[in-house]
Amino acid sequence: MTAHVSSDSPVTPGSPPGALRRRAYDELAAARARTALLTDSVDDGELTAQHSPLMSPLVWDLAHISNQEEQWLLRAVGGREALRPDIDPLYDAFEHPRATRPSLPLLPPPEARAYAAEVRDRVLDVLDRARFDGDPLLDAAFAFGMVAQHEQQHDETMLITHQLRRGPAALTAPAPPPAPADAARLPAEVRVPGGPFTMGTTHEEEPWALDNERPAHVRLVPEFFIDTVPVTCGAYRRFIDDGGYRDPRWWAPEGWAYVREHGLRAPLFWRQEGGQWVRRRFGVVEPVPDEEPVLHVSWYEADAYARWAGRRLPTEAEWEKAARHDPVSGRSRRYPWGDGAPEPRHANLGQRHLRPAPAGSYPDGASPLGVRQLVGDVWEWTADDFLPYPGFVAFPYREYSEVFFGPGHKVLRGGAFSVAPVACRGTFRNWDLPVRRQIFAGFRTARDAG
Repeated sequence: MTAHVSSDSPVTPGSPPGALRRRAYDELAAARARTALLTDSVDDGELTAQHSPLMSPLVWDLAHISNQEEQWLLRAVGGREALRPDIDPLYDAFEHPRATRPSLPLLPPPEARAYAAEVRDRVLDVLDRARFDGDPLLDAAFAFGMVAQHEQQHDETMLITHQLRRGPAALTAPAPPPAPADAARLPAEVRVPGGPFTMGTTHEEEPWALDNERPAHVRLVPEFFIDTVPVTCGAYRRFIDDGGYRDPRWWAPEGWAYVREHGLRAPLFWRQEGGQWVRRRFGVVEPVPDEEPVLHVSWYEADAYARWAGRRLPTEAEWEKAARHDPVSGRSRRYPWGDGAPEPRHANLGQRHLRPAPAGSYPDGASPLGVRQLVGDVWEWTADDFLPYPGFVAFPYREYSEVFFGPGHKVLRGGAFSVAPVACRGTFRNWDLPVRRQIFAGFRTARDAG
């Protein structure tokens, strides 16, 4: 499984070059080890197959990762001659939708692996010689951090493909530990006091933060209540049993139309067998665990459940305030538990387990107000569209964030068990279409105070 680097504080623009170099090397190596695990665990036929029209063949992701690494670290940062400019169009995610990628003349698996190895060998030479100043791409080793995050994001995409593929399990991992003894006694919700807080971050505070996380700015958030833990499978099953998928009262019009068109009646991968709900998880069919956060629900399903429960989804600002705001000091933390990098005791991250941990787990990762599992386990849908912060500036390219801004995409926060620590922090923003169900997404609910 993937490794991560723990430190008491993040690298900063003033960090010594040796520390920046070590961090970049470690994160690139961790990402590549995970890529190897995800691609070496299946044969070449499985790598080239398209397991769902929603996803690319695994071999496309493998070569795309390295093509991006070549473009940014060899050419843009290192000033090296292009290694394979002929394949740039094949691995342009905007030029070719996922459903059409199997028809492209993609590099076969042995050639894709050889290309990846050659690119990485040359990138490490660039890293050894890099000076981390002057060029904004090199400041605090940003470009290396961006590429490591990009690879880990595609590793998560490949993990989704593994979940969608049919056949026996190709991946295994130990189950997360059971919930702590106090989990059953936790309050259902936590009050978050009203007032201002600092949302987002800066390059100085979080040098590897991506453009949509910036700039830091003050938000005034009225008092509200938020669930102590994510909504569980057991709670969601009560929504199903109460006819939630048959009652248009709870659904946004577009969501209700989607439910009717596709005959939805439960989260993706759930089905009934002998009067019992079971799910398919990475090639294994098992009873749905009531104590785990619900997974593989769309924004429309999360929104409908919240309405049924007499609640609502939290806004993005509410989610981040619950996760980062320390009411004693008034400052915003990097993570719910503080400023130190994630450790296994804090959160379920990095594909260490192939499932969410039971609700109420990881008390060491709780926010100052006592909200648990805000980072790790499941991505959490929020109420908001994906929009830029005031003063947003695209960097280093528009296609990472800017082209997705607007009402078409909803924001997810927090990261799931599938997310690497390098690509997960209190300010990290994810987004997707509100119909998406294959992603590792769940949610928690909120309500107004008073």
